[in-house]
Amino acid sequence: MKIYLENDKTKDKRLKTNTFFLKKMGKEFYELDIWQKGYKLAIKVYKFTKLYPFDEKFGLISDTRRSANSIIANISEAHGRFYYQDKIRVLYIARGEIDEVRSHLALAYSQKYISAEDFSDLSKSYRSLTIDLNNYINNLANQKLSAGK
Repeated sequence: MKIYLENDKTKDKRLKTNTFFLKKMGKEFYELDIWQKGYKLAIKVYKFTKLYPFDEKFGLISDTRRSANSIIANISEAHGRFYYQDKIRVLYIARGEIDEVRSHLALAYSQKYISAEDFSDLSKSYRSLTIDLNNYINNLANQKLSAGK
């Protein structure tokens, strides 16, 4: 892949868009605030699910952990995508995974695997992540409009 310099005087619109994109996407996925927030929440989910009964090992434990991991995996995957619309599509999947984790946590709470306070804190944190993710999606959509891509 050839990386073009900022002062490249080409008239090719796609080339200019690529240069714009490369400048905007200089961060690594793990530097994104939403990835870091999702990562911290996934670590909490792993800690809480360690306390679930053993008979949930292949049920609720596995499902909750997979969903929590999928959130950050999809955020990192979206970061690696080139086209804005493709990034947004993958981020919508991450957004769905957030609700899936919240559903698993609600079930865990109903079975008294986690306390009301822990459930409330985790649920609020995941709602906050949803807001941040929506803001990121909107930002990418606006960049897409600005770049004409």
